[in-house]
Amino acid sequence: MQKGNTQIALILASFIISNIVVLVVSQGQLRVGFYSKTCPNAESIIRKVVQKAVADNPRNAAILLRLHFHDCFVQGCDGSILLRNDEDGELKAQGNLGVVGFDIIDSAKARLENLCPGIVSCADIVSLAARDAVSLVNGPFYDVPTGRRDGRVSKMSLAENLPDVDDSINVLKSKFKEKGLSDKDLVLLSGGAHTIGATACFFMQKRLYNFTPGGGSDPAINPGFLPQLKDKCPFNGDVNVRIPLDWSTQNVFDVKILRNIREGNAVIASDARLYDDRMTRQIVDSYITSSAASFNQDFAEAMVKIGNIGAKTGSEGEIRRACNAVN
Repeated sequence: MQKGNTQIALILASFIISNIVVLVVSQGQLRVGFYSKTCPNAESIIRKVVQKAVADNPRNAAILLRLHFHDCFVQGCDGSILLRNDEDGELKAQGNLGVVGFDIIDSAKARLENLCPGIVSCADIVSLAARDAVSLVNGPFYDVPTGRRDGRVSKMSLAENLPDVDDSINVLKSKFKEKGLSDKDLVLLSGGAHTIGATACFFMQKRLYNFTPGGGSDPAINPGFLPQLKDKCPFNGDVNVRIPLDWSTQNVFDVKILRNIREGNAVIASDARLYDDRMTRQIVDSYITSSAASFNQDFAEAMVKIGNIGAKTGSEGEIRRACNAVN
């Protein structure tokens, strides 16, 4: 009888421990070094892939940074933008026009699957790749909490509230606030992130030739800068022509983009709008008068913050075998 009771007690204890483990997993949190035991070389492998991509084409730094933002702003950083087998998918949304860089993420994923199959999520690859890309062009290197799992849902309708290049400052502030992001985050992740990269003339037509209200060009554009923009992006010209977002140092992460905004030399309308509002204007000015270290540190904190929004952990989502399709 005593032996039977012992067996029952062991079974109950095992059941309780199993449930505790399930509970802990289902309530898992992001943490730095999540893969230190399960795939200790994960971050170095991703970095090597990104290093090669940026060396091959410096534009890839901005491409990976943009990919991270567009993934995280919709349903959180869950790799949903990477799903490319659905005509009604997130990537088809107007706000995701021109988002690329999937081949770099796929390359990193393939290497990780060979080494640690089923361990590293595509969502974490996106976040780590963005960090590495920024650091390779003079930006900060910062710790990225990992442990994200990949989402299974990608819907175009879910990406309808992405920030738009022609949004007013009030609309931009509202969209960021809905995600739990502050005015400071808006300046850093919208304007500050545009220190690297380029935009297509497609996004310039309204600002240059049909600005609302009144038509014509956006009056916020410095009169001395306007002819240069129009020369690069003529009315009814090739909308696929690309121009740098930071006219002077497009492949270097620095604070010059904020000086451009202050001086009326912002390229896209949403950057210029940051100087329309008292609060965001003060934030822009504060980084111009402070050290580059302050801008870099705050940018890194904002990247971690947006990377944590709505992240799936524990038993949520899945770890995809390939980033472009659910398992």
